Amino acid sequence: MRLRNKTWAKPLIAAHPELILVRPENMASQWQTRFDKEQPLYLEVGSGKGQFIVAMAQAHPEHNFIALELQEAAIAMILKKQVALKLPNLQLVLGDGADLTDYFDDSEISGLFLNFSDPWPKTRHEKRRLTYRNFLSQYQAIMKPNALLQFKTDNQGFFEYSLVSLNNFGMTFELVSLDVHHDKRVTDNVPTEYEEKFSADGGRIYELVAHF
Repeated sequence: MRLRNKTWAKPLIAAHPELILVRPENMASQWQTRFDKEQPLYLEVGSGKGQFIVAMAQAHPEHNFIALELQEAAIAMILKKQVALKLPNLQLVLGDGADLTDYFDDSEISGLFLNFSDPWPKTRHEKRRLTYRNFLSQYQAIMKPNALLQFKTDNQGFFEYSLVSLNNFGMTFELVSLDVHHDKRVTDNVPTEYEEKFSADGGRIYELVAHF
């Protein structure tokens, strides 16, 4: 969902280069220099307002995290939280998920999260879906061998499409859940803002966990 422009977003981003980078095409293999410690690096593509990635960084100080978001207003909302929290294991990127191999080196990422990505339901927009094969190819390039890709959505059609897409790409599934919040196998779910609201209204959340 596209957010309204925030007049304060651009100045806030400009004021905190230590916390956020804009389309960082010179950072491949250099990301660990942005953190206090060199630790396994995890990436969320499409971080929205940031509830998930902030919670993950807080819960796992032994890992480093990057929130990547295309919308300036959304990444600025995460930045506002990070300015207050100053989590040493969280960095932000204003950038495009279609450019991951420009931002990251081969096998640099230890895990990747796709949470409630735009389903792009029209057939002519298939190539924009973050589980389309061109995106999967980029994830495979930047992720370590056997690193996990975790995908959540409330959209059944997008879930079914993604299940087929990942399978056709030759990925191995660790989890296929048709109802995350009532699945006893899922014990460590960290919800997004949207997920909390949607599930509170009785909506079902789907999840895939797989590796290349």
